Amino acid sequence: MNVSDESSSEVGMEDALKADDADVGQKLNSRSNRLWLKPLLLGTGLGFAIAIGGVGAFKHNTIPQQKAVANNPASPAKPAMTVTIAAVEPASIAQKLNTTGTIAASDLIPVLPQTNGLQIRQIPENIKEGAFVKKGQVLAVLDDSILQTQIIQAKADVQSKQADVESKQADVTSKQATVSANQAIVNQRQADLAQAKARLEEAEKNFQRYQQLAASGAISQQELDTRSYTVKTATEAVRVAEENVRSAQANVGSSQANISIAQANVTKAQADVRSSAARVGQLQTQLGQTLVLAPVSGIIAEKLARVGDVTGIPPQTQVGNIIGGTQKLFSIIRDRQLELQAKVPEIQLPLVKVGATVEVSSDLNRLVKLEGRVREIEPLVNDQRREAIVKIDLPATNSLKPGMFARAAITTNNAMGMTVPQKAVQPQPDGSTIVFMLSGEDIVRAQKVELGEPINGNRVEIKSGLKIGDRVIVKGAGYLKDGDKVLISPEG
Repeated sequence: MNVSDESSSEVGMEDALKADDADVGQKLNSRSNRLWLKPLLLGTGLGFAIAIGGVGAFKHNTIPQQKAVANNPASPAKPAMTVTIAAVEPASIAQKLNTTGTIAASDLIPVLPQTNGLQIRQIPENIKEGAFVKKGQVLAVLDDSILQTQIIQAKADVQSKQADVESKQADVTSKQATVSANQAIVNQRQADLAQAKARLEEAEKNFQRYQQLAASGAISQQELDTRSYTVKTATEAVRVAEENVRSAQANVGSSQANISIAQANVTKAQADVRSSAARVGQLQTQLGQTLVLAPVSGIIAEKLARVGDVTGIPPQTQVGNIIGGTQKLFSIIRDRQLELQAKVPEIQLPLVKVGATVEVSSDLNRLVKLEGRVREIEPLVNDQRREAIVKIDLPATNSLKPGMFARAAITTNNAMGMTVPQKAVQPQPDGSTIVFMLSGEDIVRAQKVELGEPINGNRVEIKSGLKIGDRVIVKGAGYLKDGDKVLISPEG
């Protein structure tokens, strides 16, 4: 008999019971007007009939159920899940020193005005904090109207000094002409002197002859006196001629001294011209400096300049931005280069080496995962906190800004450890972590583990809970529970 037959039998039994109940009810209704003893007899008969019907129904229901169990085969077992496995493998694990620090600019370049006392006339709209600028790009334009006026005045002064030079040079030429004239007079006086000396010589010779003639009585004494007077006259003429020569030579010397003075005046005037020309050049240089240019390429970290400010006269809000007495206008992070200034306790400093790799992350942005490198370990330790600053170079990024908080994991050394695929690790609601180990050939067992560092992005270090060679479930681990039976895929 099949299941459908059993159902038909059960329906028939229920109908029979219902029919018996209906007959008894009808008989009771038809005899309701009999004597008062009849209800008692009727109740007893009804109970007996119901008991007999119940026994019959139980027998009819039990037999079909036993036959159905005997005829139906056992339910099939739950099929095993197909999974992949991987062995726990040894690997070289980088040991990390975790610390925190502040993002800062590796090289913060201040931009100072090269000319003070000028008003800032214009700042290009694209010059703002966070903007990238190239070396030589215009950051601000200073008012050059005062310089333009000063340049005009300086050029006029140069022309005036140049005219003075020409006047002094003309005076030198005049003095040189005077020297030439006086030299000609000297020459004339020297010629006069020569003639006077010649006449003197002739007079002396004649006097000597007349002395001999006078001694022999050939001439009179009067004639001899006349010749003597002629010698005296010639001698005086020579003296006067010599005096005239000396006077003329003195005039030449005086004229030459005047030439030297005039030439000195020319030199001074030429120096004045050069000074005025240098002033013009200086003003023109300052005119070029009215364009405030970026000294390096990088990111604008600070914009302190405002249109209307006067260079060299900082606003009250910028009192702390004075460098060497000059107002700072901008600050530029050279080549976008940032660094993390990490704080490391002094007892852990020996673990940190220059050049070590560093994993940098941010609590503000979980997507920030940068690889930096230790550039410098400051030699001084803070005597209050017993910490030293370790400077870590960072790659170019727009996710971090100077002043932000960041975390660093500094690689200190390498040690051997255990790793498993990342997909094998299953986090639990209570915060623990498990993996499913293959126990025997096809049964899995849940095993709590302690995790270490991620390795190469797809594996993770296991600090405890497993041993080298253990087999763990990878693909399909998220659908298992302790004690499940699995089928190992040929892929692994």
